[in-house]
Amino acid sequence: MAIADAAGQLLWLCGSSTALRRAETVGFVAGSNWDERFVGTNAPGLALRLGQPTKVIRAEHFRQPVQSWSCAAAPIRDPATFELLGVIDITGGDEIAVPQVMALIRTTARLAETELARGRLMPPTLEGGSTSHARIHLDALGRGEALVTIDDARGHAGRLRLSPRHSELLVLLASAPGGLSGDELAVLLYEDDSGPSTLRVELNRLRRLLGEDLLASRPYQLNAEVTADWLSIEPLLALGDTAGALRSFRGPLLPRSSAPGVVRLREALTHQVRAAVLASARTDLMSTWTRSPWGADDYEVWGRQCELLPADSPLKALALGQLARLDAEFGA
Repeated sequence: MAIADAAGQLLWLCGSSTALRRAETVGFVAGSNWDERFVGTNAPGLALRLGQPTKVIRAEHFRQPVQSWSCAAAPIRDPATFELLGVIDITGGDEIAVPQVMALIRTTARLAETELARGRLMPPTLEGGSTSHARIHLDALGRGEALVTIDDARGHAGRLRLSPRHSELLVLLASAPGGLSGDELAVLLYEDDSGPSTLRVELNRLRRLLGEDLLASRPYQLNAEVTADWLSIEPLLALGDTAGALRSFRGPLLPRSSAPGVVRLREALTHQVRAAVLASARTDLMSTWTRSPWGADDYEVWGRQCELLPADSPLKALALGQLARLDAEFGA
């Protein structure tokens, strides 16, 4: 089962460990976006577009890797304003096609709306009882210390350079819109078995820095609309805009961080951009990649340029020279 917001971003998933591992292979993970504009026909995206319960069975999916799955989804609306808040989805095999599953998904969505009507899941409020419309933007690509821009929706705005540890914390929280428990955050943040007291101290310092209203606990999450430079790249890649993604990729995410969760995010994003550049077969994009500090020693991309460039291109001689340099330096 999965919950997505109104933009199609998956906030939370649960299921058997086997099913979750299979889902990871097609990118059906928390933080990914399943809007139809990015991944084609699928039940969560279709339910959001149509505003009604729907199911998509196997080959009806647009993407071939997803065609071994079936899914059913229903929208969740604000009971007071009827605003579309998100979608609930059940994904599995052929058993999803039976009518009982559609009845289950409709009932679950109605129960969620009932809970909202009872006020149990109301959004956080600021002084005077007004709903929070605070905004946080993070710049962390190619930077050792992130820059955070905050607009708290009360007339206070500013930009801060964060410490390396606070940079890691905000990157992890921004990448997990559904929130993280203290144990989850500790595993993602520390290479060793640092105690929970250390984490609480860091989070209290970060809360004082951002403002008391903007960092919630149980789970830890940001009470604001969050945007970030690294989060903008995956949608561009999904749309096939490799050139736009490469322009936005100003370097690896917090390149000096060794926090396990940041390392995983950094490597995943860098590999996605690099793979898209290689798959594009565009020598101009490959040249941009190899001119960067992070791509200067990328033997495979230099080699691919050599294959694609015409024999009389001056760039071919440059690529051949770089390949010779790398052969000499690394003893190939």
